[in-house]
Amino acid sequence: MSDGARPAPGQRTPESAARGAVVIGGGLAGITAALALADAGVRVTLLEGRPRLGGLAFSFQRGELTVDNGQHVYLRCCTAYRWFLDRIEGAALAPLQDRLDVPVVDLAKPAGRRLGRLRRDPLPVPLHLGRSLAAYPHLSLAERASVGRAALALKGLDLADPTLDTQDFGSWLAAHGQSARAVEALWDLVGVATLNAVAGDSSLGLAAMVFKTGLLSDPGAADIGWAHVPLGELHDRLARRALDSAGVRTEVRSRVTSVSAMENGGWRVEVPGERIETDAVVLAVPQREAYELLPPGALDAPERLLEIGTAPILNVHVLYDRKVLARPFFAALGTPVQWVFDRTHASGLRSGQYLALSQSAAQDDIDLPVAELRARYVPELEKLLPGTRGAVIEDFFVTRERTATFAPTPGVGRLRPGARTKASGLYLAGAWTATGWPATMESAVRSGVSAADAALRALGRPRPSRLFAFEEAA
Repeated sequence: MSDGARPAPGQRTPESAARGAVVIGGGLAGITAALALADAGVRVTLLEGRPRLGGLAFSFQRGELTVDNGQHVYLRCCTAYRWFLDRIEGAALAPLQDRLDVPVVDLAKPAGRRLGRLRRDPLPVPLHLGRSLAAYPHLSLAERASVGRAALALKGLDLADPTLDTQDFGSWLAAHGQSARAVEALWDLVGVATLNAVAGDSSLGLAAMVFKTGLLSDPGAADIGWAHVPLGELHDRLARRALDSAGVRTEVRSRVTSVSAMENGGWRVEVPGERIETDAVVLAVPQREAYELLPPGALDAPERLLEIGTAPILNVHVLYDRKVLARPFFAALGTPVQWVFDRTHASGLRSGQYLALSQSAAQDDIDLPVAELRARYVPELEKLLPGTRGAVIEDFFVTRERTATFAPTPGVGRLRPGARTKASGLYLAGAWTATGWPATMESAVRSGVSAADAALRALGRPRPSRLFAFEEAA
């Protein structure tokens, strides 16, 4: 038996008399909750079933390469994830653009006229995007004007209005004069990457949150950041170092089998070979796993967790024998290819170039054999990047996350629970909980903050000011 940090059986020291908590799940939500609790003086044990931390934002070895399972980016408006990077001392390894600049290549255009750019000027909202939108070559003049009108209408929506969650974004866009081309070349270009769904399959509430916060709140809100090192360097190595420094006991390969309330008001967590008794538990696991671990009565309608759908993301990895792309990334239109990133330096590749294609809302492709995916995507890259036509492909492989995110369908908002449960001392965290954000790294970190905040209040511990500083910057 232990109280959050494994004292010897029967031993009770002054330290072990302190309030304890167990965090189940070592993704970004769980890491955040553990750090927040430990920073407030709570004795914390973090349990993760996998052999590593990081959840679904991780790295693995493929020969001499260090490969991210998928391309993850964040925006300047992601104040919680930026706090997380600062907390683990990793901000310099995942820098932001100085100013939003997204190259967009339209394969349907004649050669020499395919490149457009979405970028901002140092002007107030919404003028910061005015010049870029006015010059955006992938929309007609009339479509550009209609996009501006729709953006103003979107800015006027009240994100607190629950009826927004019952509507789909695609229908709203159509009702506001957006052509199919405008949806493809602008709204879905951004929305699919952030929501993991096309406009017609997305909750208007979540879509409005993305566009209002990212594009219509602050001139720099949509500046893009991404890791220039493997994700495992951030979310596993540096995160584990921060946890160790905070005094958190971190156990990987420790799959929790049960969580149960004790008569004294505490909690018992079972893992093979050990029983941990503690004051509070944070379940920071996917919704189906949370459903399986929840004790009876913890939620009024726990079956709602099973109604939260999931959406896949496919990543296609191609290694060429030479450099074929001069820019760090670009987005594509008129092709199945969505976003292409240069991962050469981050992976440790010493010669040639390594491109990663990030394919969101990939229901049609997620289960295709590798040979079919190669036949589908390699010719598309040859059309998009002339330099690939004479290059030799040294390696081609895919990574599949079939349940990468929760599906942001209309009505999902009523299914997402908050951090608190009806069971005193038991809290929920995860990007799928009611953070107001879609399934992003930002949502995961925010959920960990919310769970820790609720637990600290119940435990009578003060909120660590450095944890919640990001709220003032939001």
